[in-house]
Amino acid sequence: MRANLRGSKLTFLLLLTGIIAGNRSMAQTNDKPLYLDYTKPVEARVKDLISRMTLEEKAEYLNHKGPDIPRFDIKSDKWNQSLHGVVWTQPTTMFPVSIAMAATWDPKLVYNEASAISDEARAIYNGWHNDPDFKGEKKGLIYRSPVINISRNPYWGRINECFGEDPYLDGRIGVAHVKGLQGNDPHYLKLVSTLKHYAVNNVETDRTKRSATVSERMLHEFWLPHFKDCIVEGGAQSVMASYNAINGVPNNINHMMLTDILKNKWGFKGFVVSDLGGVNTMVNGHEKGQMSYEEAVAKSINAGCDFSDKEFMQYIPVAVNKGLLSMAKLDESLSRVMRDRFLLGEFDPQDKVPYSKIPMSIIGSSGHIALALKAAQESMVLLTNKNHLLPLDKNKIKTIAVIGPHANMFTAGGYSGKPIDAINPMQGIRNRMVSGTEIIYAAGAQITPPHRANAPAFDKEAELQKAVDAAKKADVAIVYVGTTLNVEAEDRDRTSLGLPGNQEDLVKAVLAANPRTIVVLMNAGPLTIPYIKENAPAILEAWWPGEQGGNAIADALFGNINPGGKMPLTVYASEAQVPSQDEYDVTKGFTYMYINGAPLFPFGHGLSYTAFAYSNLKLSAKQIKTSGDITVSFNVKNTGKVTGDEVVQLYIHDVKPSLKRPMKELRGFERVTLTPGQTKTVKMTIPSSRLAFYDEKIHDFRVEAEPIDVMVGSSSEDIRLKSQFEVVN
Repeated sequence: MRANLRGSKLTFLLLLTGIIAGNRSMAQTNDKPLYLDYTKPVEARVKDLISRMTLEEKAEYLNHKGPDIPRFDIKSDKWNQSLHGVVWTQPTTMFPVSIAMAATWDPKLVYNEASAISDEARAIYNGWHNDPDFKGEKKGLIYRSPVINISRNPYWGRINECFGEDPYLDGRIGVAHVKGLQGNDPHYLKLVSTLKHYAVNNVETDRTKRSATVSERMLHEFWLPHFKDCIVEGGAQSVMASYNAINGVPNNINHMMLTDILKNKWGFKGFVVSDLGGVNTMVNGHEKGQMSYEEAVAKSINAGCDFSDKEFMQYIPVAVNKGLLSMAKLDESLSRVMRDRFLLGEFDPQDKVPYSKIPMSIIGSSGHIALALKAAQESMVLLTNKNHLLPLDKNKIKTIAVIGPHANMFTAGGYSGKPIDAINPMQGIRNRMVSGTEIIYAAGAQITPPHRANAPAFDKEAELQKAVDAAKKADVAIVYVGTTLNVEAEDRDRTSLGLPGNQEDLVKAVLAANPRTIVVLMNAGPLTIPYIKENAPAILEAWWPGEQGGNAIADALFGNINPGGKMPLTVYASEAQVPSQDEYDVTKGFTYMYINGAPLFPFGHGLSYTAFAYSNLKLSAKQIKTSGDITVSFNVKNTGKVTGDEVVQLYIHDVKPSLKRPMKELRGFERVTLTPGQTKTVKMTIPSSRLAFYDEKIHDFRVEAEPIDVMVGSSSEDIRLKSQFEVVN
């Protein structure tokens, strides 16, 4: 009996020793918690970190401008902007505004531009991580770019931020931008790209309480395809819920939009963030007097909005304790945001993250400045060129009249930082003209009155006369007119499609004084200018072209480059053509697909200093199944005397649709560079998914058995080749 007791004690001591030794071993192993072990799967690391957080810490984490959480060394991201250059306290490379980048019709260029932007963003992040004495703003790696809303409404104030009016073009440009921002490493993100603003958002007036009435078909056919492209193909990791409601349901609490479509149907793995003040727009806007803050926070998260403002931090614990929000749902939102932070490499040793080696010297580097110039050059759109006035022979010009309110001004555009070296139009002329050429400058007109109370008075008649006098003395007059952020910007829709201020009077007066007058448009939204189109010998659309824009405009005018950009939107012939901004059914007359009457300048339009011939259109089949694809091939030849870029465009048209369909629908494009006499064969494949329309009876897309016209050309109105194939069951 005693022997058994002694044996039992010995066994107990051995077991206790083993447990202690095991615990010591476990303690050594757990010196580094699982969430910091970069060899483990991201999902397991996220789950481990969440399990260690208190309810209050979770709430703090989901405030995008919340405090740091020192216990886990989590720094508040505080997000940033980078539509066409990184917003920072110091200058960064400024590229053309987004609508100008869309005018390049060059996804490869857009990818390179976005890659340069994300390199500069990473360099700043690396700078403040590596240098304790770092000067400048310290923000994280979540960037609110790109804006992929469709410019259905030509009065919309934020057209400078978007990629135009066509879902297909928007999708191609958007995917390139997202991939450029987020990088191509298989394990790490360079940045998190946030798509704005989801969805049906393109009116600034009453935007925080506006509800868009949209049919199910129009939502899926026109308002969502480009978002799907950027998420499914582009891999965007964040989406911003827009201020507006859709059919009465605010997007911040729209379960159909944020969960049913975005997360369940499209398989979106990232996180949804509210627009700034998103919770407030419900409590004090959409649902005024009907919803408390804790209810708004709970409804937002339950609908699929994962990340927001201080209201999340303040009211998540209240919502959980009141039973309005489950811990499981909260943890789902938390895991989505946290997953991206892990993929950015924030919890890993920096030497394991490839992007941690990008140096500060990349900011404003010669390569990036050269890329900004190339982007601006490719964005130039030659709208008219009567009697081949352009390009100008600078060797034969002794005097140039540089006229207009934009001539000696730099307009940056929205959501970009400070330029490295902003070149305005007049400086561009100086940089490119022959030595000894005289410039006579006159502002001539005003775009909008200055906001400064002590600003000097502007004598319109006197300034107009100065412009006329300058034009009369010059061999050629160049008039730079357009808009600024005082006319079209966030929270400010335009009230007219014409030139603001007395700029049209200026153009008329200069044209009367000098028949060799070139009009350079510097704007974002379309300008309805029928008189100028009819009477000006040459018009160049230059947009707000970034810090190298002045040089790029001069390059186009003097023939240093051959303009090859194309319009990414329709320029309406009159304001009477445009339906109400409250009409969200584009079949009522919006865009090139449904416009009533002829446009002033069509979608896809853009001339060249050379000419291109199209020939030999071939289809891979005359009949395809409803699930089949078809390949279109054709030749394009430069028949002129100079090298040039042509954006070849492929459109389709349903011949016998069962419901109203577009007159034309873009389904392919490619920007090609051709030397004189050179021919290139272009091939484009149209997948069956691009032939489909949305059927509200089955609540999905389907392809209809019918004939389909194929149209190839230089714009939506300049069709050079046509053929047809048939879709059969």
